[in-house]
Amino acid sequence: MEETVREQIKYAAQIIRNGGLVAFPTETVYGLGADGLNPVAVAKIFEVKNRPTFNPLILHIENEDRLNSVCNIPSDKVYDLIQEFWPGPLTLVLPKKPNVPEIVTGGFPNVGVRMPDNLIALELIKESDTPIAAPSANLFGHLSPTRAGHVQKQFGDKIDMILDGGKCSVGIESTILLVEEEEVTLLRPGGIPLESLREVIGEITLFPKKTDRPNSSGQLAYHYSPQTPLRILTIENIEKYKDEKIGAIFFKGNDSKFKFEKEIILSRSGSLSEAAANLFSTLHKLDELQLGCILIEPIPQEGLGVALMDRIQKAIAKYEMKQIL
Repeated sequence: MEETVREQIKYAAQIIRNGGLVAFPTETVYGLGADGLNPVAVAKIFEVKNRPTFNPLILHIENEDRLNSVCNIPSDKVYDLIQEFWPGPLTLVLPKKPNVPEIVTGGFPNVGVRMPDNLIALELIKESDTPIAAPSANLFGHLSPTRAGHVQKQFGDKIDMILDGGKCSVGIESTILLVEEEEVTLLRPGGIPLESLREVIGEITLFPKKTDRPNSSGQLAYHYSPQTPLRILTIENIEKYKDEKIGAIFFKGNDSKFKFEKEIILSRSGSLSEAAANLFSTLHKLDELQLGCILIEPIPQEGLGVALMDRIQKAIAKYEMKQIL
């Protein structure tokens, strides 16, 4: 790590310790971080993001000692999971200890914890010497940021610092598991496929997808939305928006007879990992073009494709709700 980056991390850690807000890179998306044990600092996250306070945050940690300082371990499956998948895009929801503020958990007795697979993030947590509470560094309901520029565009000078770590390697948020004594439940699909998790710990219960009272991050009925209306790529939607400038997102390529104002392919090779890394950045690009609509081709719902379609469906839900209202 370059010395200039180390100095930036030290400065950012000082901001965290003093109760400020720092946007920082992880392998999933950029996070908006505050001292996770300081309720006043955490409250600033909700204020700046315009995020409902009932929507829990995730604590980011750098080692197992920090894990044990903020939560209890209800099952040996926790150790199996962290040995296999940490650091990485997996959040575990576990019984919280009394030192974790209620504002972090939305009043729930559990707290989401993860160890990011990003050197800048890990060094920031270590230097700050506290768990860092951090949702995605975007306005509530807007597109998640996978580059520092995405954060700057949404927040400007409303936060204290942005640590630039380049493009996020995974590009979608973490998988979230609720781990209890007798059961493990999937709360949100994400950067680690369900199949990989089941290979390590066996059966995992599936949680209902939509809720108005989430017990972990990323469970609301709509989320991750561009400002441009987003729809699934169908003949009906092509006809509906035929008089508009349309941007189209394809998984592997445009095999249809239709041509659009702007076309972007997520992965010419059909790699779900590459598609995941490109999804949010592609939506950011198209959102800047003043299009009438963005149409997106469905992703195969296998492996990471399940998490990709979860994000797409929640982004589309915002505009479906507007039509109902």
